[in-house]
Amino acid sequence: MTKPNKAPSERVRVKRSHQRAAYDRETVHAILDAMPVCHVGYIVDGTPYVTPTLQWREGDRVYWHGSSASRALRSSNNTQVCLTVTILDGMVMARSAFHHSVNYRAVMIKGVAEKVTDPAAKARHLETMVEQLFPGRWDMLREMTPKESKATTVLSMPIDEASAKIRPGMPVDDEEDYELPIWAGVIPIRMEVLPPVDDPRNLPGVIAPDHTHSYKVG
Repeated sequence: MTKPNKAPSERVRVKRSHQRAAYDRETVHAILDAMPVCHVGYIVDGTPYVTPTLQWREGDRVYWHGSSASRALRSSNNTQVCLTVTILDGMVMARSAFHHSVNYRAVMIKGVAEKVTDPAAKARHLETMVEQLFPGRWDMLREMTPKESKATTVLSMPIDEASAKIRPGMPVDDEEDYELPIWAGVIPIRMEVLPPVDDPRNLPGVIAPDHTHSYKVG
């Protein structure tokens, strides 16, 4: 990462609405930590693919995982990828269609994907993913089998080339439009975590642990 007001590279420099850009480590990390769902862009046989998956951060690296059978993941080791995370915070309602927008927090990271090949390291990273989401859950689960480990690919890359873009606040209309009798404002949006729902095949007496009630996102 680099100075807050300077992009770490030209290819992640925010050019459109550059005043909304942030490049500091704290802002980028905070958005990654707030939203586990990401989209990763790959080039496979000359064709772009974008797939959703879960991401998690360990220090200055971002990790994600998927099926070992995935063609995109199989071909992505030591190749350039682009990972994005977006949090939708609101619909911005302006006095003209042109100035309608959304409030959001977004991060884009570019870099070289690196496959975690050591089974023990892979297990540690997957444990970190689970524990960051649901503290205390990993030790409650049965052990991961060698077959499950083989079926799972874990990739990572450094959070070196990263930019955040954030749009908060009210609509920005043309000055003369503020005189129009048209409602404008923001419809706030947030992800809501509801109480856990029991699997009907739970054994009698098995209750939802605390980490299912305390989970938060966004």
